[in-house]
Amino acid sequence: MNNNKSMSGFQDAIFALDALGSQLTNYISHLNTTTKTHSLLADAVKLAPIHNAWFTKEHCEAALRDWGQLLQKDNLTSWLSGYPDPTETEQVVGLVLAGNLPLVGLHDVLSVLISGHKAKIKMSSKDNILLPALLDILFDIYPHWASRVSLISDQLGSVDKVIATGSNNSSRYFSYYFSDKPHIIRRNRNSVAVLDGKETADQLQGLSNDICRYFGLGCRSVSKLWVPRGYDFDILFGALYQHRSMINHNAYANNYDYNKAIFLMNQEPLLDNGFVILKEDDQLSSPIACLYYSYYDKHSEVEKAIESQQENIQCVVTNSKVENAVAMGQAQSPKLDDYADNVDTLAFLLKN
Repeated sequence: MNNNKSMSGFQDAIFALDALGSQLTNYISHLNTTTKTHSLLADAVKLAPIHNAWFTKEHCEAALRDWGQLLQKDNLTSWLSGYPDPTETEQVVGLVLAGNLPLVGLHDVLSVLISGHKAKIKMSSKDNILLPALLDILFDIYPHWASRVSLISDQLGSVDKVIATGSNNSSRYFSYYFSDKPHIIRRNRNSVAVLDGKETADQLQGLSNDICRYFGLGCRSVSKLWVPRGYDFDILFGALYQHRSMINHNAYANNYDYNKAIFLMNQEPLLDNGFVILKEDDQLSSPIACLYYSYYDKHSEVEKAIESQQENIQCVVTNSKVENAVAMGQAQSPKLDDYADNVDTLAFLLKN
């Protein structure tokens, strides 16, 4: 790429990100990558689980694989085709990233760079290994962006816009602290699934991935089910069985044992397959290693329940007729335009 010659619109970004996607795909597929790229990614995948026990090698590689598939020319072109050209008014955008999943903040970082701004990034201490490695690879591909990113460990300081992700408690602090800046503040959300009892084996296998991938720690992880009254949970347990090795993970097993003990002490009825606990509960957010469910008699009951909790729901996974539903097996693989909290990040960044 000739960095001295500017290209129109998003062409530079598409070129650079497509090249990054190829590097990630080649690494995961054990194909040729540069020595530096292979070393950076191999070291990051090795160190991330040591730094954060929830980031297993399998999950780190799954995140890299997903991003490799997303960052392809056709996907990028389709995503960016509906937006105006990057703004000519360079701004400093403060990013407070979450750390619940590997590379969970990468979309925000890339959106800032694509929109022509500078990113001042406060990484989560839980996810500060993989992102710097990817940025090093990206800057080798497109050095122009290297001066547009700064990683900070303290307060954001002077910024023009803010995108901050955190818990419900921290979101209240962010909203107050950044009240005088244009901002996107994200808080806890959960994903839910609606079953009708007619799901195929393949569909339930997909749903099991939506439930169990990343140990259920993501906002796109299904934590609550609605099932028809009389539903046979043995069928679902059969689909979940492929994830039984989760119980060999110490932190997950500790949560499983703790939550099961609490439920049993409270004499609450449970369904249990040895690594996932199912409990009837109206709440959306279930503890680690647990999955809440509610029965329904009419589909309209579910529609009303979802509508009343819309601000707390990230995805609705179902094969039934539900507006903006996500197909089973797709919740953990969002597209580039599947924005967190349904707020268009790129439109926010491109607005002067």
